[in-house]
Amino acid sequence: MVARIAVVDVLLVSRGAVGGGRGREVGRSVAQPAGGESRLTGDHLVTYLVPVTDDDLVFKALADPTRRFLLDQLFVRDGRTLTELESDLEMTRFGVMKHLRVLEEAGLVVTRRSGREKLHFLNPVPIRLIHDRWIDKYTERRVTALTDLKHSLEEAQ
Repeated sequence: MVARIAVVDVLLVSRGAVGGGRGREVGRSVAQPAGGESRLTGDHLVTYLVPVTDDDLVFKALADPTRRFLLDQLFVRDGRTLTELESDLEMTRFGVMKHLRVLEEAGLVVTRRSGREKLHFLNPVPIRLIHDRWIDKYTERRVTALTDLKHSLEEAQ
């Protein structure tokens, strides 16, 4: 039996970053069985709010070139202050702070206070987890094929 799926547009309301507040409306498509069967309960907390995974936060953080640049700076030298990180960017201090907050929420940047300074450190573990889950499993077949080809060519000689 093949299940047919219909895509239904659902209106979500997300809260602001500070909490409370009116929030903003976000459109999201939700898959549900086709043919009149609706699994939508009308309960916004159960049906309409799709949980955000750690992978989603990491992909969101890596999607922006400014955030990737900040990660590259931390890769070159860990333990930088906000002033050091903002000196190479053409944006305000508050803009850099917002980007760093997204990186911290994704777990890509870890901070530590040292006196009056807040030092930022790169945490490569979330990127490695994404690599292991999404990239490694797709490259395994190719590497195996190349290894088999190498062995067969060596046997032919």
